[in-house]
Amino acid sequence: MGLLIVLLANGPTWSAPTSPAPLVGSASGRCLDVKGDIDTPGTILDLWDCNGQANQAFQPTSAGELRTMNGTRCVDALDGRTTPGAPAVIRACDGRATQVWRQNADGSITGAASGFCLDAEGAGTANGTAVILWTCNGQGNQKWTGPAAPPPPGGSGPCDIYAAGGTPCVAAHSTVRALYGSYNGPLYQVRRSSDSATRDIGVLTPGGFADAAAQDAFCAGTSCVITVVRDQSGHGNDLWYQGSAQVPGSSQSSPAKATAESLTAGGTKAYSLYINPGNSYWRDGHLTGVPTGAAPEGAYMVTSGTHVNGGCCFDYGNSETTRKADAAGAMDAINFGTECWFGGCQGSGPWVQADLEWGLYPGGSQSWNPGQRAFNDKFVTAMLKNNGTSRFALKGGNAQSGGLTTLWDGQLPGGYSPMKKQGAIVLGSGGDCCKPGGGANLSAGTFYEGAVVAGYPSDTTDNAVQADITAAGYR
Repeated sequence: MGLLIVLLANGPTWSAPTSPAPLVGSASGRCLDVKGDIDTPGTILDLWDCNGQANQAFQPTSAGELRTMNGTRCVDALDGRTTPGAPAVIRACDGRATQVWRQNADGSITGAASGFCLDAEGAGTANGTAVILWTCNGQGNQKWTGPAAPPPPGGSGPCDIYAAGGTPCVAAHSTVRALYGSYNGPLYQVRRSSDSATRDIGVLTPGGFADAAAQDAFCAGTSCVITVVRDQSGHGNDLWYQGSAQVPGSSQSSPAKATAESLTAGGTKAYSLYINPGNSYWRDGHLTGVPTGAAPEGAYMVTSGTHVNGGCCFDYGNSETTRKADAAGAMDAINFGTECWFGGCQGSGPWVQADLEWGLYPGGSQSWNPGQRAFNDKFVTAMLKNNGTSRFALKGGNAQSGGLTTLWDGQLPGGYSPMKKQGAIVLGSGGDCCKPGGGANLSAGTFYEGAVVAGYPSDTTDNAVQADITAAGYR
């Protein structure tokens, strides 16, 4: 059977699998094959005439595995490598990131850990041609027909889409809506000034939008601030304001006002996290699923192009656990603002950039990226993904309609390979905030929703998340 992915407004739907079946190379007409029919971990994959044997039968699982040899082995990358040219091999199935694969609408198969495609080396078509990981290029030697993956678990939120793509959310935050189709917990907490009482604000229905009426009732006749944005992913990565007891040693930061901006989403009222200079939120997530070191990672947020400034730094994403500027590669966060640190910027911004520490990058160097553009829309989608060793991508779009624009997809800046992520999460400031004497807390920006994911999301997943965001009805 052929590979089938149907993109709907709320994300991808996969046809159900039948049984293990061959994966046939579009350019060669030959089958993906465990070389020599040898059931030994580390045996490489190659092309071979289709013969119906178990070493040419593959079955995807809902976890993203690609099983073979009667289901006893998983397709992996040699030595767990995530660089171009790494041979594809079989290993015992153990759930490691390099055993997670995505089947894309164009027939390509992408490693979630690397972002690279299964490729017949050198565009070869002969028997014995090695199959490796290589930069996805849309050519026939990277396209396969075969069994389709089973459907993802129920749900239609951004984090359901990421999970179905093999890149699960490890942190999911929003003051506006649930990011999983089944989520029925708290979104954020407010504290009122009259008596310092607190209340968690949840959703109106499972998988739905914020219960703003509960906030209005609780804060009536007084003022409220947002003390924490809850993590919906189950990893416990709640974002508390820096200056709270939950972020020891922090200062120079205060919680954002809870009623600074209201909006409509899903046809109902909600509130944003409206960041002004002096507001910042943080969590040390290095032990609770947030990628560290050179592990691949993706992130997105919905923000606003109408409430920005050039102060450092309106960031969302991976940051230092030390809350110090710990050298190049210590951060991997989306930045959205009008900072132009290295000159050559076109227009007045705001721009989607990558805060990788010791630099905000519009592309792969400190010079201006001609593919960049400003986003002045009321609601903006900003995305960043980084495979940790060689490649990162930036995307942006209008969060109310339309698709994404790829602003950069290429090499990491010099000095940033490998990445040295520490695994904290920051929102609303730079990484060196907010210890006594620290700075980087001068930014203005708006946060509606966002997530950090483990792995390098596919373009198909990015597009499905954008479709879900535009369907949410931000107004």
